[in-house]
Amino acid sequence: MTAEPLEWEHALAEAGELTPDIVERVLSIHGDRGAKAIDAVHEGRVKEYRDFTVVVGHGDEYVVEGRACTCLDAQYNLDPDDPTDRCWHALAATISTTIGETDRFDLWYSDMRDLME
Repeated sequence: MTAEPLEWEHALAEAGELTPDIVERVLSIHGDRGAKAIDAVHEGRVKEYRDFTVVVGHGDEYVVEGRACTCLDAQYNLDPDDPTDRCWHALAATISTTIGETDRFDLWYSDMRDLME
């Protein structure tokens, strides 16, 4: 099942940037998760590889595919059937890719992980 984009996602795609109005919409729907996502985008912590989008969290990196994420919040606390219930990593990936603010790497993520170890 593919979830429909939320209204703020349409507005973001149209604006091409995080306007104050869109930030307010994100915060009103997603609260603290939205705030963390916006911070991650502003801090350049969303990375796009050939195979995955990765968000650098405070303790690890999390793979995001669509609205799904490898973080514990997504695995245990969120309702997958609720399109407003997303972890901040998935929100950051959506925002960053929509406005073209990801750091892009012409590498496979698994190759990058091997280089970091």
